[in-house]
This record gives sequence, C-alpha cells and structure tokens, in this order.
Amino acid sequence: MGFDFGILLASLNKLSTSDHQSVVSINLFVALICACIVIGHLLEENRWMNESITALVIGLCTGVVILLISGGKNSHILVFSEDLFFIYLLPPIIFNAGFQVKKKSFFRNFSTIMLFGAVGTLISFITISLGAIGIFRKMNIGSLEIGDYLAIGAIFSATDSVCTLQVLSQDETPLLYSLVFGEGVVNDATSVVLFNAVQNFDLSHINTTKALQLVGNFLYLFASSTILGVAAGLLSAYIIKKLYFGRHSTDREVAIMILMAYLSYMLAELFGLSAILTVFFSGIVMSHYTWHNVTESSRVTTKHAFATLSFIAEIFIFLYVGMDALDIEKWRSVSDSPELSVQVSSILLGLVMVGRAAFVFPLSFLSNLVKKSSEEKISFNKQITIWWAGLMRGAVSVALAYNQFTRGGHTQLRGNAIMITSTITVVLFSTMVFGLMTKPIIRLLLPSPKNLTRMISSEPTTPKSFIVPLLDSNTQDSDADLGQSVPRPHSLRMLLTTPSHTVHRYWRRFDNAFMRPVFGGRGFVPFVPGSPTEPSGLN
Repeated sequence: MGFDFGILLASLNKLSTSDHQSVVSINLFVALICACIVIGHLLEENRWMNESITALVIGLCTGVVILLISGGKNSHILVFSEDLFFIYLLPPIIFNAGFQVKKKSFFRNFSTIMLFGAVGTLISFITISLGAIGIFRKMNIGSLEIGDYLAIGAIFSATDSVCTLQVLSQDETPLLYSLVFGEGVVNDATSVVLFNAVQNFDLSHINTTKALQLVGNFLYLFASSTILGVAAGLLSAYIIKKLYFGRHSTDREVAIMILMAYLSYMLAELFGLSAILTVFFSGIVMSHYTWHNVTESSRVTTKHAFATLSFIAEIFIFLYVGMDALDIEKWRSVSDSPELSVQVSSILLGLVMVGRAAFVFPLSFLSNLVKKSSEEKISFNKQITIWWAGLMRGAVSVALAYNQFTRGGHTQLRGNAIMITSTITVVLFSTMVFGLMTKPIIRLLLPSPKNLTRMISSEPTTPKSFIVPLLDSNTQDSDADLGQSVPRPHSLRMLLTTPSHTVHRYWRRFDNAFMRPVFGGRGFVPFVPGSPTEPSGLN
C-alpha cells in the first residue's frame, strides 16, 4: 500500500490555515480587550458609559468592519460556544463577586435577596411564559412547542449580574448593590435550574405531581449546590491552614486557592448542580477563612488576580455578544419578515418589564413588613431603581437561547431564528438603553447616597479600595461587641423582626468558638519564612 504524500501535504496545509485563523482571532480579541481597557479608563468619569457598554459598542463596530471585509458573509471570528461561556468565562466572574462581596451587607439582606432571587424569578418565569404562550401562539412565528415557551420564560428571567457590577457601586449604594447583585446571582442560578428542568421533564402531561417534583428538584439543587460551595471553601481553608504552603512558596498558596475555586465549579457541573451558586458561596467562604490563612503577599496577589480575571472575562463576553449580534446567517432567516422580528422583540421586552414589576413591588412590600428600621426598608424610589437595574439581559440569556434554539450555534428553522435574533435584540437594547440610564436614574431618585453609607461594612472589597493596612483585624465587629447582651427571640415573628445584627452576633460567637479554631480566618497568623517561631499547629 502506497503512501499519498499529496493528501498529507493537503491536510497539513489545512491544519496550518486553521491554526493561522485561530492566531488571528486571538490577536484581534486581545487587541480589542486592550482597546476597551484604554477607552474605559478615558471614560472613567463619564456618568453614562461603563466598560460593559464600551465593550458592546466596540464589538458591534468590529462586527460591522468584519462584515464589510467578508462581503457580508460573516461578522465574527469565533463561533459562539456554551462551553466557552459556562466553563471558562463565567466562573471567574461569579467567584470574584462572592470573594469581593461585602458579607455584612449581603447577609444582612439575605432573606430579601433569596425572596427576590428565588421566588421573584419563579414569578417572572411564570409571567413571561404565560405571556409568550398567550401572544406568540396567535402570531405566525413558526412551530414552537410548550417546552419552547417555558424555555423562553427561563431565558428572559435571567438578569445580567455582570452588567450590574458595572453600573452599581458597592461603596455608593451598598443596599442596592447587595440586593440587585445578590438577587442577580441567585436569579441566574434559578433560571438555569428552571431551564434544565424544562428540558429534562416530560411536559406533554403536566400535573400537580410533576409540578411538585419540579419544586423539589429546585430546592434540592439549591441546597446541594450551596453545601458543595461551602465545603470546597472550608476544605481549601483547612488544607492551607494545616500545611502552611507559604513557608516554602507563596505561589503554591495562590495556586491552590485558584484551583480549588475552579474545582468547586467543575464538580457542580459534574454532579448536575448549579455551578453558579456553588462557586459564589465558595468565594464567600474562601474570603472569610482561606484568604486570612495565607501570607500577606499572597493576600494582595489573590485579591488582584481574581479581580483581574473577572474583569477580562466580562469584557470578553460583551465584545463577543456585540460581534455575534450581526451574525448574517440568523438575520437572513428572518429577512423576509423584519416587522415580525421587531414585534417579537418588543413583546419580549415588554414581558421582561412586566415580569420584573410583578415581583419587585409586591415582594418589597412583604419584605418591609418585617423590618423595623427605616434604613433597612426598601423605599419606593429604591424599588424603582431595583426594578430598572434588573431589566438588563446579558450573556446568560444568549447562552440559554443558543442551547434551546440552535444546534452547534446554527439554525435553519424560521421560528428558532426569530427567537435567536429577538434574544440578541433584547440583550443589546436592554444593555445599551437600561445600562446607560441606570446611573442617572440612581442620581435622580437617590440624590444623597451618603445616607446609605451606614450599611457599608468596613472590610476591603475591591482592588481600588484594597490597601495592605486594611488587612488588620479591626475591620470586623470587636470582641467587646460579642459580649453585649442580645435579646433572645421567643417567636418566629420576633425572630424575623429582630435586628439582623443580632443574628450576626450569634453567628460570630459560633464562628469564633467552633469554626475558626479548625479552619482559621481573621486573626490567624500564617508562618512566614525567617520568623523566629513556627506556628504550633504545624506539628
């Protein structure tokens, strides 16, 4: 049997061409990310723009250029991949959010966050699904089944927590930030769980039993995902506390923190859990225990490393969404009826607004009933701001839409193409319009954000506010505070209406007595090479 060198050379040439295209794509994306950083820096003081919108605009402009160069055949240089988004880009963003979040403010509003994130998302899902069924069935948009309509409800219930990080300030509006962003993380996880449940359940015969199974499945996924994230964070804290990697190399400390965080996300994916919730709570636990067990130089390194990875991933996502918005293949499928595509996009945008209003205002009213302090209550102006800031839809919605309505990023069915283009239109419009208007609306409705600073914890959160002296232990409640007498709640209502700092003090007592002796945390002094004594726990 002869060997055909011609076939080998052709294969090598094809491989070389493919590699060259990949190198060109990577070069272009890196250059665009650098451009976004530079332009974002120049627009730092602009009250309208932020990095997300800047990246989106640059992505759109780049897509137009590529479209013109390719003669109208292509608008992007990478094919959308759910794996790229969910496995590589989303983990650092969500983990850093948990790692940097101000825990006092977050857990002080935990009940409201869970009310908005879980119950609110379910209300929004039902509202959007019923609206889509009632309206789209009367329109000629293709053959959509009941599962597609429910998937639409899950897709457009997912808020854009990434863009929320850009338009809200944790220092200026801590209450709004903790509520909107905390709700956004739980909302994304809930939406993904609902989406997977819709795909996995037999929807041809819906009854009470299946509805209860769906609810039970959600509760199981939520609880197990949270437990896995907490366990991963505690395991990393225990390992670093007992082995003292810093005595030989601080690089090992940083590496084990990054890898354990990513491992928690991938384990959740492996077990079919909500990886978003897992890595978020893993970040919270690591910032509370693990981060204090490493050397001082490793603390500075990890704080900035996580923030940098998250920042680059955010820009990458919005760049790609901007490019993919001009994908000519999808728009060609709906070119014969552009009015229908505009109508569908407008209806979906309206359903998003109605669905969010259906839970923000009623649930805010319920939340205010059990809060005594006027500072902790959600005023009507804050409710409007929360409603508006949560209207943005982002990459999670795009990823879920691609999963439901395409195969390998491509579709030829008219109905599916209409839903893809409509999703992209809603994402672009909501990010550009709602995102641009969020900061001015906050300044208009909440002109004195300094009044909210009482909610701010003094712990370091972002790289901009991070300086080494803040590593001291004076940023948490003092031990003297723990010794103050705290009224014990005698009923459920009294427990709900008891000031949240009371629960925090109970937790601090438990934490100091049982958790920190095992897992370390604030006050733990890691071994530093050259120090006169070695920690006693090493033996």
